[in-house]
Amino acid sequence: MITYELMILFRLMSKPELVNTLKRTAQTLYNRGGIIRKLENLGTRDMPFKISSHGVVYNKASYYLFIFNSPPASIPDLLDEYERDIDIIRRKIFKQETPEFKECTLHEELQPPPYRKSVQELIAQARKLDKPKFKYNTGLDYYPFQK
Repeated sequence: MITYELMILFRLMSKPELVNTLKRTAQTLYNRGGIIRKLENLGTRDMPFKISSHGVVYNKASYYLFIFNSPPASIPDLLDEYERDIDIIRRKIFKQETPEFKECTLHEELQPPPYRKSVQELIAQARKLDKPKFKYNTGLDYYPFQK
């Protein structure tokens, strides 16, 4: 199964109502074949702009992030069900990208620039672009017949 992120904005509610809404949201995920890996509360915040949902204009919302695994075929059903829920202001599902492994190069970065491999590659690449100088077989370093 693929890992997804569900960013969801709930309307402001009392704690018991919010708990019931979170349970209902999670149960919907389970019913569609999903497995919740992580639930993160991002707090109650002012929204960047007013949002109208189900005929009501909202300025503040409770932000939550669900990280879950689910079959791709169930995503449209989830979005449809969350769209009809009156407690949800906004919902968006993203496919979570696997983090790319980067090797630590601190020991190389601490070296002076001329000794770094990346800088040496750039210098070699710049030298390829230099024009070769024409050498006169006169032993002089200039062209003697130039005006």
